[in-house]
Amino acid sequence: MHSWRLTQPAYREIAGPFAWLARRRRGAMEGGGKEKVMIPPAAEPERGVAPVSVNPLDESDLDRADEICRTAFGTFLGVREPFGTVDYVHTRWAADPRSAFAATVGGEIVGSNFATNWGSIGYFGPLTVHPDLWDQGIGRRLMEPVMDCFDAWGNSHLGLFTFSHSAKHLELYRRYGFWPRFLTAIMKKQVTADVTVPGRALYGELPIAERPAALNLCRSLTGAVHQGLNLEREIVTALAQGVGDTVLLHGAGSELDGLAVCHCGAGSEAGADVCYVKFGAVRPGPEAADRFERLLDACEQLAAERGLGELDAGTNLGRPDAYRRMIDRGFRTWLQGVTMHRPNEPGYSHPDAYVIDDWR
Repeated sequence: MHSWRLTQPAYREIAGPFAWLARRRRGAMEGGGKEKVMIPPAAEPERGVAPVSVNPLDESDLDRADEICRTAFGTFLGVREPFGTVDYVHTRWAADPRSAFAATVGGEIVGSNFATNWGSIGYFGPLTVHPDLWDQGIGRRLMEPVMDCFDAWGNSHLGLFTFSHSAKHLELYRRYGFWPRFLTAIMKKQVTADVTVPGRALYGELPIAERPAALNLCRSLTGAVHQGLNLEREIVTALAQGVGDTVLLHGAGSELDGLAVCHCGAGSEAGADVCYVKFGAVRPGPEAADRFERLLDACEQLAAERGLGELDAGTNLGRPDAYRRMIDRGFRTWLQGVTMHRPNEPGYSHPDAYVIDDWR
């Protein structure tokens, strides 16, 4: 099995996919409408009867992969349209085409999977297979190339977000060394705050010459949260695809107090009228809780500036004070799943961490 890897400098060079996705996003925004956001990846145990090929997902197959993804989740959940204007397949392919994979049977796309590299952290999904071919081992075949990606990237902590009530999903991923830990709550609140947060900036509004220094500050912050954690891929690609921006929260010194990668509106991973915090974190230390409150204010400020009515954000319940503070601010859980970890350790989901994410 070959490994595919895209180096960090190369992220800035994928102009073609980003331009194409931006055009597609504009079309999605025109459609409007409210939608349900993705519930975690669907997969199945192996019985191994279908002649399956697994290769990098090609741009020409994205629409079909997206259709299968929606069909698979809709079938599992018993709903006609599980995502609405939320887009996972196109955005994740554009973020790194070399870590997106397709399964084919008889030359036809039947499923896909995506690996994500956050430095020392790697996770995957959505993993989906067409319902007509469930329970034939295709999910296991789609696991192979993403595990190769993690080996090539050298991620030390791997994870995923899946259905907490599905023994089938838990057993499939357990075979690859993943173990379930705490639940992750995906929460939402209506945007009501009319605030201006001191020290808040947006990565996309920085002069291009200043962006490398800003990325270094972001890397320093996330590295303090968890050794080797690096969100550069998400920061750079959210802006390049035109799906969102990153909130930067400056403190009294030269360090960042916090950052939050946000997707905004239809055609992103947020969906129409939603600002979705894909990842957020504050600098650890005695005042981390106060910094977290400021970061939540800064995210709501961005949502208000973009004219979005809902703010979505998730946190693992292994971070109880972060969870409590979000509840106290009016966030309510509308979806929860379980994160599975390899090795069976908390990573950055511990009581002293003030982090927003959900690994969907």
